[in-house]
Amino acid sequence: MQEIIKQGYIGNPAQLVTLRRVTVAEGKAKGAEIIEIRTAGGLALDVLPDSGLDLGQCRYRGANMSYMSKNGYDSPAIYRTNEVEFLNTFPGGLLHTCGLRSAGPANRDGGEWHPLHGRYHSLAAEHVCAELEGDEIVVRGTVRETALFGHVLEVKRTIRVPAFGASVTVEDVVTNLTPRDEEIMQIYHCNFGYPLLSETARVVLPEARETIPRTEFAKAGLSKALTFDKPIPSEEERVYLHRMQKDFWARLENPELGVKMTISWSGDTLPILAQWRSMASGDYALGLEPTNSNLMGRHDERENGTLPVLKAFASVTNTVKIAFEDV
Repeated sequence: MQEIIKQGYIGNPAQLVTLRRVTVAEGKAKGAEIIEIRTAGGLALDVLPDSGLDLGQCRYRGANMSYMSKNGYDSPAIYRTNEVEFLNTFPGGLLHTCGLRSAGPANRDGGEWHPLHGRYHSLAAEHVCAELEGDEIVVRGTVRETALFGHVLEVKRTIRVPAFGASVTVEDVVTNLTPRDEEIMQIYHCNFGYPLLSETARVVLPEARETIPRTEFAKAGLSKALTFDKPIPSEEERVYLHRMQKDFWARLENPELGVKMTISWSGDTLPILAQWRSMASGDYALGLEPTNSNLMGRHDERENGTLPVLKAFASVTNTVKIAFEDV
């Protein structure tokens, strides 16, 4: 960016990129803060400080890429406590982080209640900083999930967006700040929608993988798990778990739209890719979700012997990158 300024082509970086903080003034999201990012490479992205610095609506070259649910954005005053509230508030968005102590179905573990997909998205970030650093837009912040006499889990999130590109990289350093081990579950619930998602799109995955359908309905549709239909009224969702062997990426291609999206992630910390395929009319969505769990919920993961553990005062670093380009 500085080189272009030195050459005299521009006098203000805002001519090529947008980085600003706005507050919603009306509706159910009234009071919610949004960090708006627009790049010279055609990416438009909302970052949501009141929702754990998750990612909201995303466009590439003017076309929508992300799935936005019927609910839309919500107010930071809303707090999720059970499945019904999640279904009434889940906004979709490019990234909806699930966890930190449970992910998947609502469940009771050791007498403690855990809501559907955990509490992370309901937690506001603090120490938020958003700035242009050279040729990169960088947003940083800290999210803490805590309980009196209980857990202290801290996430230091860094979001990087190239000023001249069309990608976003999310890096989380998750730390257990207590003298005892703590189980953690995380899903990076990345959501894509129309027009990127349509009957002309397809998913491409590495060949070295094991695919596990979560339900009999998903098993019956295994042959078309990576392709899509036109919207179907009241179509049941299908979920698959892809256990990658060595390569940790997935690609969504839509030749008719002329766009492809590639998601890659840290397979050492997020070994499973969950795929959510919803062809339901009005709820037409694809979730590609790197995770450290089997989406069983804290109680059943414990019973299954697959509940991940973060040692006392230890940290783990997760990275997810989403990139868009022309076909």
